[in-house]
Formats: sequence, C-alpha cells, structure tokens
Amino acid sequence: MLWAAAAVVALGFLIGVEVVARRYAGASGPITLQTRELILPPKPGPLYGGLALMMVVLTWRQRFIALGSAIAIDVVFVLGRWAAGAEVPEGQAFGNGALWVMLGCAVFAFVRRTGQERLLLLKGVGLGLLLVTGRKTGDAWLAITSQTRPTVLDPYVAMADHALGNPSWLVGRVVEASGSAGSLLLHFVYGELAVAAVVVALYQLRKVSAERRFPRHHLVRTFLLIGLLGPAFYMIFPVVGPVFAYGPGASGTGGVEWAVANLWPHTTPPVTLPHPVPYDGITPRNCMPSLHTAWATAIFIHTRKGPRTLRYAGTFWLVATLIATLGFGYHYGVDLVAGVVFALTTEMALRTFDRGWDRSGMRFVGWGTAVFSALLLSYRYLSMEMAEHRWVAGPLVLLALASVVYGYLRTTRKWASDVVPFPRQTRRPEAEAAAGPDAAPEAAPELV
Repeated sequence: MLWAAAAVVALGFLIGVEVVARRYAGASGPITLQTRELILPPKPGPLYGGLALMMVVLTWRQRFIALGSAIAIDVVFVLGRWAAGAEVPEGQAFGNGALWVMLGCAVFAFVRRTGQERLLLLKGVGLGLLLVTGRKTGDAWLAITSQTRPTVLDPYVAMADHALGNPSWLVGRVVEASGSAGSLLLHFVYGELAVAAVVVALYQLRKVSAERRFPRHHLVRTFLLIGLLGPAFYMIFPVVGPVFAYGPGASGTGGVEWAVANLWPHTTPPVTLPHPVPYDGITPRNCMPSLHTAWATAIFIHTRKGPRTLRYAGTFWLVATLIATLGFGYHYGVDLVAGVVFALTTEMALRTFDRGWDRSGMRFVGWGTAVFSALLLSYRYLSMEMAEHRWVAGPLVLLALASVVYGYLRTTRKWASDVVPFPRQTRRPEAEAAAGPDAAPEAAPELV
C-alpha cells in the first residue's frame, strides 16, 4: 500500500508539472517528453543509466537478456532512421531500446510474476524510470522558471557574496588560466554528475539480486528527493549566476545586453544597493541553492563506507564539482553554502524517517531547516549589510555551515555507536557438572 500510494503521488506530481509547463511556459512536460522517446531519438545516457539501475533486481542471465534486447531494439531503430533518411541530433542516435525494455519488464512483472517477486521487479523498474523521468521533470521545471520569473535577484546574491570574498570571480580566473585541459576535465565532471551517482548507486545496490530486497537507504533516494524539493526554491529565489548576470552568458543563453555589467571574472562587482533586474526568457533561474553542489555532497556522503577507490572518487567529484560551479560562473559562493546545508538536511530527513523519526535526527533536521532559511533570508534582505561588514558576515556564514556539518557528523556517529551487544550467555551449574571438567567453554557471541 505504501508503494502504491507513492506511485499515485508521483503520477499526480508529474501530471501537475505537465499542466504547469504547458500553461505557463508553453513547453512540453515530463510525460510528453518521455513518451516521445519511445519513437524519437533520445539522449542515451539517462535511459541506459535507468536500465542499469533496473537490472540490479535481475539475475546475471536476465541482465544479459535485457541488455541484449535493448541493444537489438536500438539497432532496429538506427537502421530504420538511416533507411528513412531521418535527421538525428548529435549524440542522440540510440537509447529507445533501454526505455522499451524497462516498460517491457513492467508488463512482465504484472503478467508473469506474483507476490514479492512482482513487487521487487516493479521497484527496479520504478527506480530506473524515476531516474529518467526525474531528468525530464527538471528540464520542464527549468523552462517554467525562465518563463514565470522575468526578473532575477542576482544583485542581492552578488552583494551577499562579498562576505565570502567573491569566490566565483577568483576561481573563474584560475580556471581560465588552467587552459583547455583543465576546462575540459571540469566540464566532464560537471556534466556527468548523474553518471557518478549511478556508479555509486550500483555499488550500494549490488546485493539486491541475491538478497531479493533493497537496502533501507541508498543514494538514489537522496538524489531524487533533492531534485524534487530543490527546484521549488528556484521560484522563490530566481538567480541565473555570475556568468549571466555579470558576464557574456553561456550555453547559448544570456548575453552582455542582459547583464548588469560585463565584469565576470576579472572585476568584482562594486558594493551598490541591489534591486531585481530583468533577464531573458530562456536562461533557467537555477542557482539558489546549488543543486549540483547538493548532489555532489550526497555522492560524497554515500561513498564514505565504500572501498578506498570509491571514497577517493567521491572526494574528487565533490571538489571538482565545487571548482566547476564557481569557475564556470554558474554559481556564487553563497549558493554552494546553501547547497551543502540543503543536502545534509535532506539526507538526515531520510535517515530519520528510516529510524522511526528518531529524536536526535528530528532536532538536526529542524536546525538544518532553520539555518537554510536564515541563509536565504539574509541573502535577500541583509545583502548590503553582508557586503559592508564582510569580516563579520563571512565568518558567520561559515560558522552556520560548520554547525550543520558538525551536527550531521555528531548525529550519525551517535547512531553508529548505538549498538547493543547480545547478553552474554552463562551456563548453569548443573549443565557444567554434566559436561564434565574437560568440556570447552562456550564462546561468547560477537557484537553486532
């Protein structure tokens, strides 16, 4: 019943985003975009990533069959488009097969499976489709922000960023000096964040097929919840980023004609009274908080209990993502602080729910929510004070971040230490007499 209720809520949410996207942004919503990919050329990465997640519930033989079927279907589509002379966008030559296989597995679960086996397969299909549909929902939501928020609050955030020393301007100059090699590496890390998440998730879910159940908590849950809640703040606090508001724009959107001034990354903005400024109807207002930072933080957290290679990879991805978000001018420093607080609060909320609303977890979630709210309110209504008194405001912002990090570590370590050993079993005197003097003592049970 819980999974059925979750499916109904998810479907209702997708329908709502579809209606809002069509009505207010004049764009297709996630349901339409996903349906089109049954026939039209899709981006293969998300679809095959979703297929990989779905296959964690399958045996190795079933995985080979599923992957082979997806590739065979894609070959048919590729040959059909080639024969018809259809124009295919670059990088979208295949991917339909993965979607068809996931839908086929859903039908197979209803027709040929029963009980727990049916539920397990449907969970796997749902996991894969959520990854794919989540990306479509994000694309639709970004279109909604650009159409429904004609003005942006970048001048407020730029003033608040003085408290941290305008790190986007500093890192932007460093990335510019690193040349094409550094830029290509950072672009890869920034663009393939979802791939890193899938790799970590596959490691966490590697035993699902053998144990026939999902672990209580894994990265995909945090990833999806961040993506579900985060975009709501884009509507409350629309910000486009320094490369757009104070530079020439990027990725084909923005431009100097829309910028407050062409300053990024060589000249920091002067301290002036901020006000909302108009911006184009294309660029997403997706800066506050930085969800790339939140997702990279979630990846870092979920790699801490993995092997050394995975831990190093999680650390590298977090550091490189922070450098990329600042160095490409996509975010201000205060965006990243809000993103880390948001990620830790979301992660703790899920873990607290799993523990039956543990009191210490609930206290942390309340504190994280309070800090996150205080940061956003300060950026909006105290930005001038933060710029004029940066030596006070900056340490306070970092202290607020440190308090959330410390609270998260303290709570999770307390949970890890809450291990109650089994009571030591003692032998009765009559049992010892019956066993004789040469009997070996009974081994004490191990701690769990």
